[in-house]
Amino acid sequence: MKKFTLLFVAILLFLIPPHRIHGEEQSLMHVHFIDVGQGDSILIQTPAKKTVLIDGGPPKAGQKIIDYLANLNINELDLIIATHPDIDHIGGLPDIMKSIKVNQIIDSGKFYTTKTYFKYINQIKQNKIPIETATKGEHIHIDPSLQIKVLNTYEHRKNNNQSSIVLKITYDEIDLLLMADVEKEQEEDLKKEYNLQADIVKIAHHGSRTSSSLEFLQEVDPKIALITYSKKNKYGHPVKRVIENLNDINAFIYSTAVFGNIIIRTDGQNFFIIPEKSPIDGLLKTS
Repeated sequence: MKKFTLLFVAILLFLIPPHRIHGEEQSLMHVHFIDVGQGDSILIQTPAKKTVLIDGGPPKAGQKIIDYLANLNINELDLIIATHPDIDHIGGLPDIMKSIKVNQIIDSGKFYTTKTYFKYINQIKQNKIPIETATKGEHIHIDPSLQIKVLNTYEHRKNNNQSSIVLKITYDEIDLLLMADVEKEQEEDLKKEYNLQADIVKIAHHGSRTSSSLEFLQEVDPKIALITYSKKNKYGHPVKRVIENLNDINAFIYSTAVFGNIIIRTDGQNFFIIPEKSPIDGLLKTS
């Protein structure tokens, strides 16, 4: 894993030309951590201009994500990945499916008896969207320049969070690890099975006490840690221990609660962070 100089002033990003390989420009990938409050929604614009939405936040976030996509002139999603059926991950997806063409869905396969889940499934049926169940160890083929590997998904007797789809995304020399809401038991299993080193990690379960052991984070050894949560949440996210663990491994911490929408821009060699808000603006905001 390379060492990087992190530039935090967004204007500098547009002064740096794309990396060249064998005389050809290396296309850019953008990963958007959309601020949906207490929940997850991640948009990936791949180097080949494919669009992947990972989760849709809670129900009230649906319109915000639709507007966010519209601002990027996105009116079609090549793929939606629903990591697990909790309301803060699939709640906004029905409204998104009503408004934007979706070509495919990958789901954890975990069944859940809630109105939110049935609304999600019914909308898939109404729109006749092809849906597949994720398989542990499989590669998701959406862009030949990317490796997207499923490291965890539903297995018998796992609860919703334990069944979360965990993804490792590799673009040339840049690795992202997206942990959804998995727990320490899954983290231990992943340590035994995979190379987890990644430049950027989306911390599991919004910084909950259920996840992010120091041993696991040491294995990942990220430069950047993203935490998605609402400043006003009843769960105490993120817990002090997770923040202390991230400080122990010297990771830069970015949260949607403080920075709002966060964009990672990479050419496969270097990456840059584009936060919507400054830390002062984010901290002064009350919600």
